[in-house]
Amino acid sequence: MVFNLVVNIIGIVVFIAIAYLFSKQKHAIHWRSVGIMLVLEILLAWFLTGSQVGVDAVKAAADGFTWLVDVSYDGIAFALASWVNVKQMDFVTSSLLPILLIVPLFDILTYIGVLPWIIKWVGRGLAYITGQPKFESFFVVEMMFLGNTEALAVSQLQLKQMNARRNLTIAMMSMSCVTASILGAYIQMMPGQFILTAVPMNVLNAAIIAAILNPVEVSPEEDTIAKVGGSAAVEENTETTETSGSEDLADEQVKAVKPAREPFFSFLGDSILGAGKLILIIAANVIAFVALAKLIDKLLGLINSNLSLENIFGIIMFPFAWLLGFNPHDAFQMASYMGTKLVTNEFVVMGEVTSKVNTFAPHFKAVLTVFLTSFANFSTVGMIIGAFKGIVNREKNDVISRNVGYMLLSGILVSLLSAGVVGLFVW
Repeated sequence: MVFNLVVNIIGIVVFIAIAYLFSKQKHAIHWRSVGIMLVLEILLAWFLTGSQVGVDAVKAAADGFTWLVDVSYDGIAFALASWVNVKQMDFVTSSLLPILLIVPLFDILTYIGVLPWIIKWVGRGLAYITGQPKFESFFVVEMMFLGNTEALAVSQLQLKQMNARRNLTIAMMSMSCVTASILGAYIQMMPGQFILTAVPMNVLNAAIIAAILNPVEVSPEEDTIAKVGGSAAVEENTETTETSGSEDLADEQVKAVKPAREPFFSFLGDSILGAGKLILIIAANVIAFVALAKLIDKLLGLINSNLSLENIFGIIMFPFAWLLGFNPHDAFQMASYMGTKLVTNEFVVMGEVTSKVNTFAPHFKAVLTVFLTSFANFSTVGMIIGAFKGIVNREKNDVISRNVGYMLLSGILVSLLSAGVVGLFVW
């Protein structure tokens, strides 16, 4: 164990070194800020996994999500009793249909102002502690609750005002988000303690990796905090031409064109409809990706019976998995799961391991769960570029499109760093 722990520590250093190696401006990196965030992350990981108070808090939160999912089954059973009252519910029923309750619940918290208030002050606190720009700190918290494309949409006024380099930073951060409304589905498939631990880990690591890969100097005039919901007020009604990032200016523009508040039940209906679409999108992606993976495996089997996507991924990702503190056999298995997740999505891997995850060794279970808890994969790149295409001008969008490699690298390094830090405390 001591040897594996040392390797795990070395792995964390290596992941940060890789970010430094590919940094766009090595001389501009604020190492003090990076160091503060890294220390904060290590302390948080210890608190959530190594202290009784932290473990109890995370368990209580996981139990809360489980309770919400159980409540959702009452609604599902009313319409589809034969899907719920069975010995073993299928993936769609047990993991996806509860989204019909959880997404509207979080949307209601946004509608009444609770969620925007939490996001705003947590973001401000993170900026104060870490020394990072206010908007970037705000955004990593925002996307934790809302998801990447949703967070981009509600922050588009500021995105239009920011320069291309800062927009690229936001795009890189967006690779590592996980929306709170989908955590219930995750917790049905993987250990809730590590799912919920991964969320704040990803927030801090998204900021750390972006600050190393793409350090940007932000003047006081540009250092603002976005307003949740601002995009709804300005999306169709204003063209932002000012170069200033003044928070007061943003407030004035939003107030000047703010439409009448949408009636609650109209808002709720749209939210439920959006949740239904999300379920269809996830189900379609999982079915398509699993089927395509099986097709590729069968075609590769025609070349060599031992050739498969799992083996290919295992070879490519093996060095990174080994640096997370595993013996060679476990590292190869971990690497295949990691590669599958990056090429397909986290649901594909979670569905594959959900029946056996509790038989894994504690370190393997913690590292795998944390690594899977993000949207970092190839399909997310297209979603982010598409979102920016509808927000910023072509010049800024082209900068983001030319840096797809950096977006992927950011997402992978964040997942590795989160898994590595949490793995330090679980053996």
